[in-house]
Amino acid sequence: MDATSGTPSDLPGLPGLPEPVPAVTPYRVLARKYRPQNFDDLIGQGAMVRTLANAFAANRIPQAWMLTGVRGVGKTTTARILARGLNYVRDGHPDTGPTIAMPELGRHCQAIMESRHMDVLEMDAASHTGIDDVRGIIDGIRYSPVSARYKVYIVDEVHMLSEKAFNAFLKTLEEPPPHAKFVFATTEIRKVPVTILSRCQRFDLRRVEADTMVAHLARICAAENVEAEPEALAAITRAAEGSVRDALSLLDQAIAHGAGLVTGANVRDMLGLADRGRIVDLFEAVMRGDVPASFAEVRGQYEAGADPAVILSDLASFTHLVTRLKLVPEAAAADPTLSADERGRGGAFAAKLSVRALSRAWQILLKAIPEVQVAARPLAATEMALVRLAYAADLPTPDEALRQLRTEALASPQTQAAPSASPPAPISAPPPPQPSPPASVEPPPRPALTLAASGGLRAALVPSPVPQVPAVSAGPRLARFEDVVAMADERRDIGLKMALEREVHLVRFEEGRIEFRLADGGRQSLANDLARSLDAWTGQRWIVALSKEVGEPTLAYKARAALESRHENAAAHPLVREVLARFPGAQIVDVRDKAPPVEIAESVDLAGPEISVGDEPDDEA
Repeated sequence: MDATSGTPSDLPGLPGLPEPVPAVTPYRVLARKYRPQNFDDLIGQGAMVRTLANAFAANRIPQAWMLTGVRGVGKTTTARILARGLNYVRDGHPDTGPTIAMPELGRHCQAIMESRHMDVLEMDAASHTGIDDVRGIIDGIRYSPVSARYKVYIVDEVHMLSEKAFNAFLKTLEEPPPHAKFVFATTEIRKVPVTILSRCQRFDLRRVEADTMVAHLARICAAENVEAEPEALAAITRAAEGSVRDALSLLDQAIAHGAGLVTGANVRDMLGLADRGRIVDLFEAVMRGDVPASFAEVRGQYEAGADPAVILSDLASFTHLVTRLKLVPEAAAADPTLSADERGRGGAFAAKLSVRALSRAWQILLKAIPEVQVAARPLAATEMALVRLAYAADLPTPDEALRQLRTEALASPQTQAAPSASPPAPISAPPPPQPSPPASVEPPPRPALTLAASGGLRAALVPSPVPQVPAVSAGPRLARFEDVVAMADERRDIGLKMALEREVHLVRFEEGRIEFRLADGGRQSLANDLARSLDAWTGQRWIVALSKEVGEPTLAYKARAALESRHENAAAHPLVREVLARFPGAQIVDVRDKAPPVEIAESVDLAGPEISVGDEPDDEA
């Protein structure tokens, strides 16, 4: 027997034919080759491993576990590792019971990992959905394990079982024999009956974080002697969306696509993605309102192989990134999947664009993506979506449009020429004299809105007896710190408003200058952001400085203290105490000030009979 080919060495050779080629070991994909073998190999599931370690150490082992999570996070692998830990025994060592510490292969480990151990039974519920399959488990559970410590039943995709199969599991799952354990795995936890869930200890396996995934892929590339660019690993991590199996499958495909070299360009070509730098260029052109440049950029990406729907999806992702950089800059900048171009230029966009513009762009892109996916001409649908986005980039919100319209109307002269009268009649046929209507019948003139040729709204006002509202000054005066917070609310800068309420301990305030101490965990750029916003809002220069003095409590703390004081004062009232005593469990939800009584003038003539509050009804009809 030939040891290399596995064929008998005494086979007669055929003249003229080549020698038989030795058998080659079949290739194993990375997702199977680097499947975790013990709890130490699991990545991103530290909470579950810590719970199992404590349960094994305290001998508090339940009869069933329910593992749930998205695809590719390791549910089936965790079930097999759990079966290993329950039955872990090393030859030549004393039996210490179930453990998560498995430094080497035990007596049953190899068979369990290869799914051929007779005491660890795996069942795919997607192909064995009936009650007869569950009845086979119930009939065999009465017998003790042959060689292992426990009989472990692993049921994958358990949500696919029928209603009768679930009902057959109930009694056995609630009171199984002491030598039997169940491990269920599912991606659709809501389809599992509550009666099953209440009998299991549930673990939600999390998506793997981006930095952990990138480090894991880098280790595998080093083990496979494959050169991989960080940009390529970041693109694979984004496409995997937290699934380790998806990431390893994409890495396997990228290695084959690049002939052993994983680059960012190869990964983009493989996935049909656009260059992240070109996505930033497209975002800049669209938000600038430059439609020709936007069309040229999206067509260039399309000709380079990018999918139009993916282009819009990447554009929406970058819009979300800019919004996060504006509201939570520290957390967003720490993302390891971001390129230097995205991090630098995204921060510049976050400083220039408002939240309302970013949120409007997000809504337009969110509606455009499914339209492009089902469109007969995806590129044309993408260009039309960019047109909507470019023309809506600098549009004001409805309240801002009304405010601008009111300001322009009040700034115009109080009286303008009235609308032109009807043309005069010919001299030869003078019109008959018409009686002039009484002055009391003539309706008061009303303001009329006209659309100017430039596309903006203008107001043409005629004299009206209605008193005019005084014009609002261009530069509002801010006398208190609360006025600054109110202006941030009025300008719809919600991130700045929340930061001023929660992160600012006011030390000194005067018009044109603010000093405050930053709360623990507050963003370091708050002073610069506030100064820049105040300069734009008021038209004058403001100095905003950080101080080391203690300062006043934050506005959020003052609001909570005032609310607690109102609740305490209300609870001290005798009537409220009586109500709380008579209704156990009652709580004070809100305290409101009583509105003053409304007085109705006697001169007002109301329709209907006069009603006197508090009078007794007359008995006589």
